[in-house]
Amino acid sequence: MKNSTSRFEVPVLLGTQTLFNIGFYAVVPFLAVVLANDFLLAGTAVGLILGVRTFAQQGLFLAGGSLADRFGARRMILIGCAVRAAGFSTLAASLSLGDPQLWLFILGTLLTGFGGALFSPGLSILVGAAQTARDRGQATGAKRASLFAWLSITGEIGAVTGPLVGAALWGWGFATVAGFGALFFIAIGLFLAAALRRPAPDSYSRDRSESPEQPKHQPGSLRRCLADRKFVAFCALHASDLLAYNQLYLAIPLELQRTGMPTQWLGLVFAWISVLTLGLQLPVAWIAARIGAAATLRCGYFSSVLGFGVLAFLPASAFGEQTGPIRILCAVTLLALGHMSVHPTALSLVPKFAGHRATGSYFGLLASCGGLAVLVGNMLVGWLLAQAGQDLIPGFLPWLFLMLPLGLAAWLAALLVRRSGVLAQGA
Repeated sequence: MKNSTSRFEVPVLLGTQTLFNIGFYAVVPFLAVVLANDFLLAGTAVGLILGVRTFAQQGLFLAGGSLADRFGARRMILIGCAVRAAGFSTLAASLSLGDPQLWLFILGTLLTGFGGALFSPGLSILVGAAQTARDRGQATGAKRASLFAWLSITGEIGAVTGPLVGAALWGWGFATVAGFGALFFIAIGLFLAAALRRPAPDSYSRDRSESPEQPKHQPGSLRRCLADRKFVAFCALHASDLLAYNQLYLAIPLELQRTGMPTQWLGLVFAWISVLTLGLQLPVAWIAARIGAAATLRCGYFSSVLGFGVLAFLPASAFGEQTGPIRILCAVTLLALGHMSVHPTALSLVPKFAGHRATGSYFGLLASCGGLAVLVGNMLVGWLLAQAGQDLIPGFLPWLFLMLPLGLAAWLAALLVRRSGVLAQGA
């Protein structure tokens, strides 16, 4: 069979994203509750531990991608499942061995992040290979939603389902919830070991780009990736998207609190994001396929700029005295539409930037730049939000700080994509 990415493997890859997110979101949303209630930690300490967990995943994507280039995507996916299962087992043990053990809990959170850093780049490699094979096989001029748009939808299904599973198990305690997560990832690993076929020994000589796994033993892939100045610049620009989207977890909750809205509104905000993603991701992707990558990037980044502009320059009273939440929902909608536009597009461009080189380091660098932007940017955004409205810090400054890199990306990223030659490869 010439194309080693079979029709069967595409739904397996997309379904895997759903399974990953079910297992992840069944456990991780409850970590803050456990740290506060069982370990009696202050909010600052809780935020620090969870921040380190996030950076252990996003920040190490580059390492995970480089390892996938060297040892193969399939192998790193399976190892990542094992590491995340070990992380959830450690979380369960931290509350099951007599007195709560904080060091074990912290170790478990780090392992869950590192597991994701191992398997996520591998999954992106396989989806990218499938996308490349599909692009080559489709009729000239045909425009379809990218597989990365489908990946976003299947991931959102898992993100919605996971917390419901965790909440259903919560009555038996967090150790049971974490234990379920560990068993779930063991089951995923066993399933993928059987479902993801090993590449034939000579498959790479026939067509490397259509193989379901990158060739093994590619030392120097990280160095070549970092030397690709156009791609590094693109990653730096696209990092503004992850920083912007991460404000759903930082700036938006704080803005709800500042305007005196009940905490329950936060649940509505996230439910609305899920509705938008499930309902609009495919239509947005179809439009993106028709207008092209450069125009999609420009429109998507600008949509996020408008979202923060609503918060910066439109007071709640502009929507009426009783409709303050509409301002928040309007901003969140624009942010979600921006992310739905640019993130799948950026992922689909990675194999085109990489060309015939290993793509794991490229996917890893894209994610790690975003993780670094969130780590540094959130500290500045948090400080600005705390100081806004006091002394010389105007209330719109935090939002303006977030708008500027997005505006720069809207201007330069599309220009960079056009001039880099990747559009000539079918973007």
